[in-house]
Amino acid sequence: MRAIVLGTGLQGKAVIHDLERSELISEIIAADIDISHTAQYLNRMGYSKTRALKLDVAQEQDLAKMFTGMDIRVVVCMLPIEIALTAARAALEAGIPFVSSNYTYKLKELDELAKEQEGIVLPEMGLDPGIDLVMGRLAVDNLDEVHGLYSYGGGIPAPECAADSPIKYKISWIFERVLAVYTREARLIKNGELFIVPGNEIFHQENIHEIEFAGIGPVEAYPNGDAERYIEIFGLGQGLVEMGRFALRWPGHSRFWRKMVALGFLDNTPVKIGNAEISPRSFLTQCLTPRLQYGKDERDLALLRVEAWGLKKDKKVKVTYDLIDYRDFESGLFAMNRTVGFTSSIGAQMILSGQITQTGVLSPARDVPPDVFINELEARGMHIDYKIEEYTNGKNR
Repeated sequence: MRAIVLGTGLQGKAVIHDLERSELISEIIAADIDISHTAQYLNRMGYSKTRALKLDVAQEQDLAKMFTGMDIRVVVCMLPIEIALTAARAALEAGIPFVSSNYTYKLKELDELAKEQEGIVLPEMGLDPGIDLVMGRLAVDNLDEVHGLYSYGGGIPAPECAADSPIKYKISWIFERVLAVYTREARLIKNGELFIVPGNEIFHQENIHEIEFAGIGPVEAYPNGDAERYIEIFGLGQGLVEMGRFALRWPGHSRFWRKMVALGFLDNTPVKIGNAEISPRSFLTQCLTPRLQYGKDERDLALLRVEAWGLKKDKKVKVTYDLIDYRDFESGLFAMNRTVGFTSSIGAQMILSGQITQTGVLSPARDVPPDVFINELEARGMHIDYKIEEYTNGKNR
């Protein structure tokens, strides 16, 4: 079967790497608006199934017809959501499953069309969202009544190279997008009520806490995006008291960025400097990107934790899933690339193998067989720990 991967950046390269090893896939089309270095990369990696295709998804007149003419059996999209929406619509028109690591948001408007076409759109197949949602499903299913659900995820330099950066952070994701979400509103549940953290306050001290990973040490967590919308997806009831999504960084990260936000460095409104206009955020992106790169012998670290707590057989129980992954020097793929790109690839292969059959715009939390998925991650060398323990204190957890 032939797959097309839209976007050949870091995450797209991880998708290609994984699909190359799939017995289901006979050919992979690596499509991007700029393929000037793609063929050289494919040759260097020794990929035998993949060929490059120059494609501007936003400008392609009849994308669905192109997919059909090429006999594409699955579309895996690593492009921004604005372009992903166009690609998903074309895939549905062509009767081809569509997989993406993007948040569902705008893709949700395709749900009715997907059901009418008996098509599959599977977004949020990345690290977070993605793996965290499947782990969340497993954790929640361990409880009779859920009182709380916390999800943590992040990409940071491995301990041995973190100190090389003045802010203990290096880039394994598009840095402009990282900075964009540093002022995004967060929505949590606290004491059974919706709690909104304004975008310019997510790094305030009262919104920060620390957790610890064995062998790694403490990391700090700050609110990250909208946790409220997952209440319905997980089918959580009135017993829910606490719910939140948090990003992870080395301690001190929030203190630094709290000052940068207060000084206006993450504002996206252009300011005039001499004869030029540039936003503070764009300036910061351009200035810091070359200074925050990983060396060839340096590893990144992807961390994920999901905690659910509540009642099981009338006992107070907490369920914890942890995932840890490091950069793979053999392939050159960062842990962030692996956990995002491999997840999308696994989703595509599960659809092609008939393990995911539900139609519409799907959710990993609801529609991906969790045990099968976790086995696939472990087969790719990702380390996952699970524990369930009773607690007896008077707090929620």
